[in-house]
Amino acid sequence: MLEFAGRTAFVTGGANGIGLGVVRALLAQGCKVAIADIREEAIADALKTLDNQHVMGVPLDVASRSGFADAADRAEAALGPVSLLFNNAGINLFQTIDESSYDDWDWVMGVNLHGVINGVMTFAPRMKAAGQGGHIVNTASMASFLCGPAPGIYNTTKFAVRGMSESLRYSLAPHGIGVSVLCPGLVKSHIYASDAIRPEALSATARPVDSAAVDRLAQIHQFGMEPDVIAARTLDAIRENRFHIFSHPEFRDELETLFGEILADFRDYPSDSGFAERTGFEKIRRSSYENARRSARARG
Repeated sequence: MLEFAGRTAFVTGGANGIGLGVVRALLAQGCKVAIADIREEAIADALKTLDNQHVMGVPLDVASRSGFADAADRAEAALGPVSLLFNNAGINLFQTIDESSYDDWDWVMGVNLHGVINGVMTFAPRMKAAGQGGHIVNTASMASFLCGPAPGIYNTTKFAVRGMSESLRYSLAPHGIGVSVLCPGLVKSHIYASDAIRPEALSATARPVDSAAVDRLAQIHQFGMEPDVIAARTLDAIRENRFHIFSHPEFRDELETLFGEILADFRDYPSDSGFAERTGFEKIRRSSYENARRSARARG
């Protein structure tokens, strides 16, 4: 079981919502924590609420590779090698794919997917070299399983984060580094106001902000799960080295229905000419994948 005390953690999107809840939970476990966020005022406000000498703020646009490297250097120089990474920063654009522009794609992909990629590519080599083991949590969403017409680009990024996290889990297991994907439902956070931090360079083709819709979303998010509850459930999952972190149990039945619909789409076709050879290869692949899952569950 992974021990938190004395470890250094790096939390993106750490100045509010799930990120800040995770920061509070980690500090309570004796961790040193770097709060990374694009909003410097939010970092300052968060730090005022955290009376702990082992926490620092690091301004960061997660879409920037060089910015991530600089932030990592600053955090490790002050707090020591990072062995707990929470790629949590995320935004949302509440519209369909066919109503979106390339600027919309570049913005949402840059934060939600490339931000996670940048975090992994920055810290995974450092964590392996440090040899302290550790854990990486990538925040996806129940939207990494469940789709409607909107938010289309958000769904795309979260599906990708889920797949990326599973592959990463198997490659890092031999190094004693666990990987989990956090899939929350509705959270009490400010994600509904993402347009406020949209870069000017990616705003030329943005649709006008629907203030009434933002106000409705703000009211809905007030009923979201408290970040501290999600954080506690996240740390429990890390201790148990679970891959999927389902903080919202109310989605169990919906996922069961979805998986049933997926399996129902299979058909019993007659064997084709390459069936025997192909399935022979698949037996090898299946065994390899089973071994990878077993190894990852048994992370030292």
